[in-house]
Amino acid sequence: MQRRVVVTGVGAVSPCGATMNSTWASLVDGISGIGRTTGFEVDDFRCRVSGQCRDFSAEAYLDPKTLRHTGRFIHMAIAASQMAVDHAGLDTTQGDGKRGGVLIGVGVASLDRIVDTHVVITEQGARRVPPFFVPSAITNMAAGQVALRFHLRGPSFSPASACTSGAHAIGTALDLIRAGRADFMLAGGAEANVTRVALAGFDAMRAMSTHVDPPEGACRPFDRDRDGFVLSEGAAVLVLEEYEHARKRGAPILCELRGYGATTDAHHAWHPAPEGEGLADAIELALADARLPIDHVGYVNAHATATPAGDLAEAQAIAKSFGTHAREGLWVSSTKSMTGHLLGASGALEAAISVMALTRGVVPPTLNLSHADPGIEGRLDLVARESRERTLRAVVSNSTGFGGHNAVLVFATA
Repeated sequence: MQRRVVVTGVGAVSPCGATMNSTWASLVDGISGIGRTTGFEVDDFRCRVSGQCRDFSAEAYLDPKTLRHTGRFIHMAIAASQMAVDHAGLDTTQGDGKRGGVLIGVGVASLDRIVDTHVVITEQGARRVPPFFVPSAITNMAAGQVALRFHLRGPSFSPASACTSGAHAIGTALDLIRAGRADFMLAGGAEANVTRVALAGFDAMRAMSTHVDPPEGACRPFDRDRDGFVLSEGAAVLVLEEYEHARKRGAPILCELRGYGATTDAHHAWHPAPEGEGLADAIELALADARLPIDHVGYVNAHATATPAGDLAEAQAIAKSFGTHAREGLWVSSTKSMTGHLLGASGALEAAISVMALTRGVVPPTLNLSHADPGIEGRLDLVARESRERTLRAVVSNSTGFGGHNAVLVFATA
């Protein structure tokens, strides 16, 4: 018999709030975390807005030495993990730690640390480079530092698959627990690259929204006037446990992680496959893995970033995979309209949001959706501008990323 995997804790840091609860409250109320970018010059960019975690205080979670020697994405990963562990009531000091692991997906290394170190080399010479530069910046140290904090000696690494990194981390953790290689995993994603160099790169691709007034109106998923995504930062972590492990310790079981599907478009470096073919395959694999009837799924948290091609392809994929249910019982929204796009952490945050929607019976809206794209309208029941309430039995979280990566997660009531 296949081992069941349940979610017992959730933690998050996002532009909408410094905790999962504050993030959730903002999303349900339709309050955006997107604002004008601060901290560095943006007047020479077409895109001047972003989702920055303005309320986050790393000092609340890290000692001064660790804070100094680690990058911001690591700070956020540790904070989200601590929140998730506390939520789960999990004592990781029990046992020798071999049955617990950490998977934290990260899309891009700490670009600010790399740029700052290059300046040091150029202006002061190589001997002035701090010894903690490399371990403060490399992607795997999000998982490494979290494992160190909680004394976990099981599988630990950082999947890097662009915007699907966090979702791949959660799906891979599911597979590891099912296979008996771990009894519990801290799984999620972290990203902190709202930096001048990252914004310049995406700005050069003309992939980001140029809407600046008001900033919270910049990200318009599924809308006919959408013009690109908004770059953001943050982290989210789930505590995943084998069902009997959670039950024996009296853990609060939030829901069950029932299915995972992963595919690759093999079509283009960053454009989606025609009609979202790769994502449709991933949705169907995840639903088959979950062994749930299609009509049990009441909500899809869409990846939809507000790019013209990406949103249309995802809508086509959802319509294909769910058939008539896509417009006759399935609700769809994109919370990126409020959080912006957290790159490698986006799939993890949206998985956490999906868990909250399932357990609270509330579906957050797509903000700024005033006029649906004519190619999307009628295909899906889009939750626009205001939250909706309903009892949910299962929810789906979609993620796609540069490189043609697709990852889909299915959560259901336990």
